[in-house]
Amino acid sequence: MKTLYLIGGTMGVGKTTVCRQLKLDLHNSVFLDGDWCWDASPFQVTDETKAMVIDNICYLLNSFIKCSAYENIIFCWVMHEQSIIDSILERIDIMNCTVNCISLTASEKSLRDRLSNDIERGIRTGDVIDRSIARLPLYQMLNTTKIDTSEKLRL
Repeated sequence: MKTLYLIGGTMGVGKTTVCRQLKLDLHNSVFLDGDWCWDASPFQVTDETKAMVIDNICYLLNSFIKCSAYENIIFCWVMHEQSIIDSILERIDIMNCTVNCISLTASEKSLRDRLSNDIERGIRTGDVIDRSIARLPLYQMLNTTKIDTSEKLRL
């Protein structure tokens, strides 16, 4: 039996950090960051590009699930709507998988501090703070396990 971890959260809550650590901690694991499937310049959000990124994500997740080398498949992305999670789960073969859906959250202050630090370091642009904070309440409505990362140290 394989285990699939779908880890969502708004920008700055620590998704990538958590997933990188899980990849090291879990036996025979592979990590996919959904952002890698949509790394374009300019970044364009259209119906066509949204469909493309879901296609890319599902193709890769199915490939990892089918590959005998992996027992643990770790995926993270900004999944702020249940429909995003559902559309991925509907298109991948999870018959022989245990699925863990997790939403990482943080307090507004913690999120604002982390994102401000990233902006100062040139990792993110200034518009990310308002967009990220606006999405925070949406994660409480999802059918996921919630983990607050507010007091966690960044690696």
